[in-house]
Amino acid sequence: MKKLKHLSFAILVLCTLHLSAPCNGEDESVAAPMKRTEQEALYSAIQGFVGKWWNGSDLYPDPCGWTPIQGVSCDLFDGLWFVTELSIGPVHDNSLNCDQNVEFSPNLFALKHLRSLSFFNCFVSPFSIPTSNWEMLAESLESLEFRSNRGLTGQVPTTFGELKNLKSLVLMENGLSGELPQSIGNLIDLRRLNLAGNSFRGQIPDNFGGLNNLLILDISRNTLSGSLPVSFGGLISLLKLDLSFNQLEGEIPLELGNLKNLTLLDLSNNRLSGGLTKSLQELSSLQELVLSNNPIGGDIMNLEWQNLRSLTALDLSNMSLTGGIPESIAEVKGLRFLGLNDNKLTGDIPQKLQNLPNVSAMYIHGNNLTGELKFQEWFYGKMGRRFGAWGNPNLCYPSALISRSYNVPFGVKECQKEEVMKYETNLDFNSMASLGFSVCCVNGLVFVVEGLVILVLDFNFWL
Repeated sequence: MKKLKHLSFAILVLCTLHLSAPCNGEDESVAAPMKRTEQEALYSAIQGFVGKWWNGSDLYPDPCGWTPIQGVSCDLFDGLWFVTELSIGPVHDNSLNCDQNVEFSPNLFALKHLRSLSFFNCFVSPFSIPTSNWEMLAESLESLEFRSNRGLTGQVPTTFGELKNLKSLVLMENGLSGELPQSIGNLIDLRRLNLAGNSFRGQIPDNFGGLNNLLILDISRNTLSGSLPVSFGGLISLLKLDLSFNQLEGEIPLELGNLKNLTLLDLSNNRLSGGLTKSLQELSSLQELVLSNNPIGGDIMNLEWQNLRSLTALDLSNMSLTGGIPESIAEVKGLRFLGLNDNKLTGDIPQKLQNLPNVSAMYIHGNNLTGELKFQEWFYGKMGRRFGAWGNPNLCYPSALISRSYNVPFGVKECQKEEVMKYETNLDFNSMASLGFSVCCVNGLVFVVEGLVILVLDFNFWL
């Protein structure tokens, strides 16, 4: 019996040791050391951004272990902790918030395994991005973001072009200005380039078209000028291209038709002209096409719209387009938004448009469309004010198609019934002439055009 007890105890000890092994392994990694130089570089870098009051060694003695810092991530390299991500700014409640007097500590560039660096709503007072030392992060840094920093001014450092492993560069909603540095075109591994919401001017560098791994390119809401680079036809991996709200001019390059993977093309609010480029109909993956507020002009009928079968949003408003509304648009079954307003479109409105199964907004107001609006009443009930046809003086709706007044299309007049009086007569024209009437025939109707004749006839005469 005693032997059995000893055997059971031995088995229990072995099981306990076996079960605790993963925990011991985990404790080892948590307790892994961090190089003193790495730790000091981290404390110094953070202190430069959040203020001298911040004492990292007291607050976070083990920043990659049991006292983690919000916005800091680490990873093990050869058994030692190194910082791999640093995020400064009020992203979370306990995030590291920036001081008004920010300093870019040189120790930041000593974090040799840093893969991601981001600043959100950090720089409030005027501050420029330092131009030196970025080459020290060239081997490790993959993501660099300056987002929503209204005090961040000056130009983009050309030394960003040395960050050869960068996959994401976001400089969005800042106060940056100047021309876009051509050195960004050297970042051939970039997947995302977002420079929106700054004050960049000048032309888009041609070598941006060599970033053929790029998936997202957004340079909207700047003051860029010149034409769209023909080299953009080489961005064959691109999914989203947004160049809206600039001062770009000239024609839409034919080469954009090479972007077979493109799902969003937004060139709105520029100064583009020269008509709709026919190669746009080759963008078979396109889901959103927004070209509004450009003096592009030309005939809307030139494109075979049925080829863009993936479209969900088509905004061609205020473009000085001519011609009639293409019936082929009704074949784009996934369309949810259609904006053709404020153009110079003419002719009748294709009734088939009401059969678009997913459409939730359709604006065709402010044109020269004519004839009867023959959509059924259920369509007006479904769309409400999201259907706009006002501002077409010669357009009307037949009242016979609408039984409820609240379904009347806003701003469209009711078609007027033409009352035509038909007169029938058995009188012989020669007999009428002999009685002193002047008679003329216009389109088969007989009109009396001479005076009022009062005849007093004796009954006996007629008898």
